[in-house]
Amino acid sequence: MFKRILVANRGEIAVRIIRTCREMGIYAISLYEKDDLGSLHVRLADECTQLPTAKGFLDIDAVIKIAKERQADAIHPGYGFLAERADFIRACEDAGITFIGPSAAVVEAMQGKLETLAKARAAGFTTVQSSPMTFGPNDVEALQAAATELTYPLVIKSCQGGRGQGEHLVTGPQHLEKSLRRSQFESQAVFGKQRVYLEKAILPAHQIGVQILADQFGNVIHLGEREGSIINSNQKILEESPAPCLSAEQREAIQETAVSLAKLFNYQNAGTVEFLVNGDGTFYFSEFKSRIQVEHSVAEARCGLDLVREQILIAAGEKLQWRQEDIRLNGWSMMVRINAEDPWRDFMPSPGKLERMRLPGGPDVRVDTYAYTGCRIPSQYVPLFAKLTVSAPNREICTQRMQRALEDFVVNGVPTNLPLLQRVLRAEEFLSGQYNTGFLTHPFHEVNKPIAHLQDLAVATAVYFMRRNQLFSPTTPDRFQSRWHQNSRRLPK
Repeated sequence: MFKRILVANRGEIAVRIIRTCREMGIYAISLYEKDDLGSLHVRLADECTQLPTAKGFLDIDAVIKIAKERQADAIHPGYGFLAERADFIRACEDAGITFIGPSAAVVEAMQGKLETLAKARAAGFTTVQSSPMTFGPNDVEALQAAATELTYPLVIKSCQGGRGQGEHLVTGPQHLEKSLRRSQFESQAVFGKQRVYLEKAILPAHQIGVQILADQFGNVIHLGEREGSIINSNQKILEESPAPCLSAEQREAIQETAVSLAKLFNYQNAGTVEFLVNGDGTFYFSEFKSRIQVEHSVAEARCGLDLVREQILIAAGEKLQWRQEDIRLNGWSMMVRINAEDPWRDFMPSPGKLERMRLPGGPDVRVDTYAYTGCRIPSQYVPLFAKLTVSAPNREICTQRMQRALEDFVVNGVPTNLPLLQRVLRAEEFLSGQYNTGFLTHPFHEVNKPIAHLQDLAVATAVYFMRRNQLFSPTTPDRFQSRWHQNSRRLPK
């Protein structure tokens, strides 16, 4: 077993990994950049080191050097940054440091997204339709021809990474070139490469991810599926498990397909197999997420396992302790992302100081965060600063629990998406479970309130203002009424 693990990440996932390391008796080493010195992951680690260059967490040489200097046995990448960089995994292997995740060969194979789809298709799995080739900055004519053949609507996707970066929906040929430029610009900025490909859009659709665990001995299990169809800017802001859009038969089929796909690609460690489900219930393999994901807490809430612990054990060469029949998926779970952004101003990021933060509690309520009252939300990272996960025996109680937990969650100092999440949890589409990826595309967050409600708000605001600024009848302080004070101001006779 590892004695020292370097956590090559920040924020809530770094806190999450460090806590599991401490439970396992493993010495945890954290990294930070100057503006992130006050974050909780720095305080919780046994040891912390500042990253020395402007490249920060993306500086492979610096991360490997620090790991060697601090005598780390292994590196946990979390999600984002270097988590799906095959060159980083190879650098770890060359340095004799274990990478907690899949091998470089597996990650390289899955980064070739068209090749991944082709391999799955050849093995008999139903996949999304895609272009036969990738496109660079000078391949505009070839891309236009491929788009015409696929037919609109379609999606331009980056060949690298994930998290929705470089992904754009194109509804017609008049939008193609502009979307292409945006996609390639984002892909270059985030992943260092501009190549993209086309995928036939499935509208309306449901996004389903199946959580898997796999060891190096060929054992693969799933921990249930989750639906992440409530999306803003290609980022899922709410996930729930089980997926309300699936029947029992569809659920079993999609879970078995995920396990079969993981075996097809010789996958190891924790990961997610992603599918798109259309209106008639047909599901299409979309891609692998070869890392732990933000929403892994949804699976943990239902199965009772610590996925980070399982990742560490698998990376240490241990066999999976669980068979599929050992896994019991209990009740219902939901997770929302709490972001420092203003949903009423086009989701503008809102970094700054948290003047006050009160976390929700109660039965089966979990908060993952790096923040606390008085800390700062840095501007150079994604606005996610907390995750709220709840579980309950069924969806109705789970929804009620999440509604209450969101009301209890108080943040002062920076705008957040809490008001939007509260509105989502009360929307009829969500309550009925009849929502899809188009849920936030209509002006949902701009719904007009009834005039009576606005009048009540105006009256309440006026009363509050008057009480706060009320003018009281002037009175003379007691000290000015004393004889000493009166006599002191008399002129001598």
